[in-house]
Amino acid sequence: MAAFLIAAVLAGTAGTASGADCVVADPTGTPLNVRSEPQGRIVTALDNGMAVEIVGERALGGRRWAKVAAHGDVLGWVFAAYLDCAGVDDNRKSAPMHPRTPPQ
Repeated sequence: MAAFLIAAVLAGTAGTASGADCVVADPTGTPLNVRSEPQGRIVTALDNGMAVEIVGERALGGRRWAKVAAHGDVLGWVFAAYLDCAGVDDNRKSAPMHPRTPPQ
């Protein structure tokens, strides 16, 4: 039992959100740019509320970028701070439009 609990804790803090189900949550209200690579050319844009899945991550210049997919198709790279992801710990969850309320 103890080994299971330790494994569960380590898995939860592994530091990757790959496979996380997310929603675009850009606080500016404008579509979120999707790029060919982190800080690359814009290939499309996503509206707030669109569901995406993180399929890769990269840090660049102290910022976290996420490679996202929708409906099985890889779309490109977005600034990860504008994604609201279920199951991601508070240190990595951006949720600019949906701040978490601390437990009482």
